[in-house]
Amino acid sequence: MTEELKQELRVGLTHLGLSPTEQAVEQLSRYCDLLLEKNQVMNLTAITDPAQVVKLHFLDSAALLPTKALTGKKIIDVGTGAGFPGLVLKILDPTIRLTLLDTLGKRMDWLEEVAGELGLKGITFCKGRAEELSHQKEHRDQYDAAVSRALASMPMLAELCMPYVKKGGLFFAMKSNKTDEEIQEAEAIIAKLGGEKPFVMDYLVPGTEVYHRIVTVYKGESTPKGYPRKWTKMKEANK
Repeated sequence: MTEELKQELRVGLTHLGLSPTEQAVEQLSRYCDLLLEKNQVMNLTAITDPAQVVKLHFLDSAALLPTKALTGKKIIDVGTGAGFPGLVLKILDPTIRLTLLDTLGKRMDWLEEVAGELGLKGITFCKGRAEELSHQKEHRDQYDAAVSRALASMPMLAELCMPYVKKGGLFFAMKSNKTDEEIQEAEAIIAKLGGEKPFVMDYLVPGTEVYHRIVTVYKGESTPKGYPRKWTKMKEANK
């Protein structure tokens, strides 16, 4: 990443209300380089311009941090893909105790290599299907918050993520700002899963004209046994 892009990153993070350390900026710069290098042989991102990686991956992911709701907390990033938003959050706030979850072993192996190269500690790398692992004792009701970015429609996403969250915890879905209908459709399943009515906050991704949104769900009650359902059942229920 060029010095000009690093400065753009600093400015964007400042616009979000963050005060990044130089170490974090350098780590994000190296992450960008590693991402685009690996992307030539593995499908990690459709965004291949470093400037767009900064805006649409790094700054977009960082939009979760100004609330301070994740500081010092145990977080799971469900369907992390190339590490968004989880790895960006960890770089910018090292107090986060992070679990990255994805179905693809090669992606998880690469993320573990990246974390090692960046000197990041306190990350657990978990390969598996979200709807299966949340039934396991070591994951169910064990996290202060679950986060996910552009993984599935809101009803399915809630069912995949909320069983990981402990009572009194939070579920954060990072979505397009054109998702009013799917959020409304998700309210019934969110209530069944122990969640309260979603709170929606739209934000402008710094350096762009793109508005995205964070959907926050407070989990007031434990998720009943039987949720999440099998993937095929969820798909049938959300046709």
